[in-house]
Amino acid sequence: MKFHLRAMLPAIAVLVIGVSARAEILEQIVVKVNGDIITKTEFEQKQVAALRQRNLQFSPDQTEELKKAIAEITPQLIVDAVDELLLLQRGHELNYKLSDEQYNSVVEQIRKDNKLESDEAFHAALKNEGMTEADLRRSLEKQMIISRVQGQEVMQKVGITEEEARKYHEEHIAEFTRPAQVTLRELLVAIPSDPKGVNVGAEEEAKQKAEEIRKRALAGESFEKLAADLSDAASKANGGLIGPLNTSELSTALQQVLASMKPGDITEPLRTAKGFQLIMLESQTAPQVLKPEEVRDQIAERLYEQKRRVELKKYLAKLRSQAIIEWKNDELRKAYESVAGPPAPHAPEVPGGDAKPPAPPTN
Repeated sequence: MKFHLRAMLPAIAVLVIGVSARAEILEQIVVKVNGDIITKTEFEQKQVAALRQRNLQFSPDQTEELKKAIAEITPQLIVDAVDELLLLQRGHELNYKLSDEQYNSVVEQIRKDNKLESDEAFHAALKNEGMTEADLRRSLEKQMIISRVQGQEVMQKVGITEEEARKYHEEHIAEFTRPAQVTLRELLVAIPSDPKGVNVGAEEEAKQKAEEIRKRALAGESFEKLAADLSDAASKANGGLIGPLNTSELSTALQQVLASMKPGDITEPLRTAKGFQLIMLESQTAPQVLKPEEVRDQIAERLYEQKRRVELKKYLAKLRSQAIIEWKNDELRKAYESVAGPPAPHAPEVPGGDAKPPAPPTN
């Protein structure tokens, strides 16, 4: 997997790294997830990063616009923040860590992609993003842990059967149909521009010339060569070749003209904005439905992504239902529940752990 420094650092530079114990005591907590915290400062930095990713910028007098933008991104953002913490906790339970070898490999790729050949250039780039190398390592480790958890706990459960692929092909047949196409050759006889307006004589002369060229082509001369020698269009360099083109992308008028033609036919001179145009139908293909085996990879990719999203959603819902989430900010709680829904009720704990309830009295 490639990591591009410029694309990645703005998003991960907002992480709160290396906070002292005293700072944690003074920092305002917005939510505790299984004992781990998300602070107000950390979440505000996530909001800023999200706005930057959307290329949203506001002037000092656009307070209301800024509030509206923050209100729009906050619900999903707080859900993602909690889910991220849950995935990290699961990764720690599985003892996932970023090895020195993995870290060095990723850093080498970052430096290569961004042409950071020297250590000085690399550290200068980090400093420009407000990061240290320790910050970068923590951020990369977090990404790796989340990716491994999803791979182990979610993606291994995703499978696609031949029946599912066949059914998807049938239900999305239009998406796997090649449209009708035509390949044309054109020859343009331009009408010289006249600052005084329409020059009837020049127009008639151009039309007559186009008709004569058409007769030569119908008599057996190569339309391709005639276009290369006589056309005033840029396509003359290719013998007037245009296409292949999707028939549906042509103008309605041209579609109607081509509908009654077969390959080799040439139109009558067609008046255009530049002059008179001859069109020869070089070739045409009817709509073609691709067979399931021809689009196997496309179908597999689409189905896999659909199932991955479903399984990940179910997995995250499971983690949330098992988590102890303690809200310290009521507004963020409401924003969270507007997306994730209200918390699932936890079963009351039985005093004594695994102790069995007393047996009923016997007579």
